Amino acid sequence: MTDHDFATRAIHAGQAFDPTTGAVVPPVYLTSTFVQDGVGGLRGGYEYARAANPTRDSLQELLASLEGGDRAFSFASGLAAEDALLRALVKPGDHVLMGNDVYGGTHRLVRKVLGPWGVELSTAEFGDADAVRAAIRPNTKVVWVETPSNPFMKVTDIEAIAEIGRAAGAVVVVDNTFATPYLQQPLAHGADVVVHSTTKYLGGHSDVVGGAVVLRDGELAEQVGFLQFAAGAVSGPLDAWLTVRGIKTLAVRMDRHSQNALAIARALHGHAAVERVYYPGLEGHLGAEVAARQMPRGAGGMLSIALAGGEAAALRLAGSMELFQLAESLGGVESLVNHPAQMTHASVRGTELEVPGSLLRFSVGIESVDDLLADVLQGLERL
Repeated sequence: MTDHDFATRAIHAGQAFDPTTGAVVPPVYLTSTFVQDGVGGLRGGYEYARAANPTRDSLQELLASLEGGDRAFSFASGLAAEDALLRALVKPGDHVLMGNDVYGGTHRLVRKVLGPWGVELSTAEFGDADAVRAAIRPNTKVVWVETPSNPFMKVTDIEAIAEIGRAAGAVVVVDNTFATPYLQQPLAHGADVVVHSTTKYLGGHSDVVGGAVVLRDGELAEQVGFLQFAAGAVSGPLDAWLTVRGIKTLAVRMDRHSQNALAIARALHGHAAVERVYYPGLEGHLGAEVAARQMPRGAGGMLSIALAGGEAAALRLAGSMELFQLAESLGGVESLVNHPAQMTHASVRGTELEVPGSLLRFSVGIESVDDLLADVLQGLERL
């Protein structure tokens, strides 16, 4: 399957028809345990669903194919995936370096969950290779990249940071949730591990929660696999099946998300009520040249804007649109708007990642772009 194009693999990798009935779509294995042919006589290697389930295996094979990895692991949520990976990589006294604009939940996980355990955390401007190099410590074990970042859409040169990480003996992890493997291939750019909240674009329909780790290193894969089994935060079979269903249309959805987001970014750029537009595909965006090289198919469906009228204007706009619904999360076919300072990034208030109240983050869906433009422009006119 590796010799086929992305869109083909998204539909077929790990998705062989059911050999018993010929069903084109593999069934959902809603079972907690499996009958054995005598003690230790496992049928297909299955004994208990926490250890392995055919539906989860099909998703994991698909994820590995799309990211160009050797192994993939599917978890109950994106943070569960991150937690298992970090516990495989760090111990008390180790240091994690991440960008100064990442998902608040990731920062919270290291700072408030692993921090009391003795793991150190610091941040740096990942758009500046010299700043990253200066922030590396002798005990740095993980360099955590999020590109495009959340919520300022900062773009990191993965190859440059991977080179710095390798020189320091650290594992370079890339959160590829915003870009997806259709738009960006971190492992091909030198990253060691890719993580996803599969809740977002991979699932794509706002109806399933999940996470994933994809990697090539066999030893690290064994450690992550052990933690997946031992701690048990696995994705359920129906969740895995829904995620596979979503991935089958990932290529066509991401094309539409990117087209719509670019049109809206261009329309809002220079608008009197908008102080700044953050979108990697917009000319003048910091890191746009790197984004064009790393994400040749498009810049994705996420953008943020800073309102000239400050937080009051941001809150009014967030509640005044019809198609852009006020909600957390992102990556579904429907358009959403979020006020990070009080919603997704509330946990980083008082830290270097604090988000100004004037900022709104848009998850641009795949509706008619004319309808979406009318919705946001009418909202701006009412400010």
